[in-house]
Amino acid sequence: MEYGLPDRLDPLVRATGTSARMLLYHFGTRDKLLRAILRQARQRQLDSFGELLRIRPDEVYTATLARAWSAMTGPEGRPYLRMFSQLRENAEQSLWPGFRRIATTDWLQPLETGLRSIGRPQSATLVLAVIRGLLMDLDATADTARTDRAFHELLDALSPAGDVSPSPHE
Repeated sequence: MEYGLPDRLDPLVRATGTSARMLLYHFGTRDKLLRAILRQARQRQLDSFGELLRIRPDEVYTATLARAWSAMTGPEGRPYLRMFSQLRENAEQSLWPGFRRIATTDWLQPLETGLRSIGRPQSATLVLAVIRGLLMDLDATADTARTDRAFHELLDALSPAGDVSPSPHE
């Protein structure tokens, strides 16, 4: 996670304490090694972010989303975002065909389930699109305060009348 998808094997060699030759022997090719890294990282991300998005009986879902946003964009979530943003169109096709579609649609169900708890299941695509757009914005500008404010504005629009969700900074 620390090195993302390196262009060369050197960071992986240092991180694993083995040689490039042993890595290639074990995985067969550089691409197979990178695919294994991606699959492992993706499973960790699904587990981590999935837990963040699950419904909590004692919490309105907009508060859950606020906490999830803070974790996804904070130190715990940034390595995943950095790694998966490295998958460019041509790299995606060779390393993980269809990744962008899968990495988008697999978040719809957890969001729909959570948003159903506040009567807004139909907003899952909107929420996902805003999250993805803000994550790309954050990656490009590193303007955490602005993207946090925009996400909080979305939460305010989703909140049931009279319910105020906490700021993503809280």
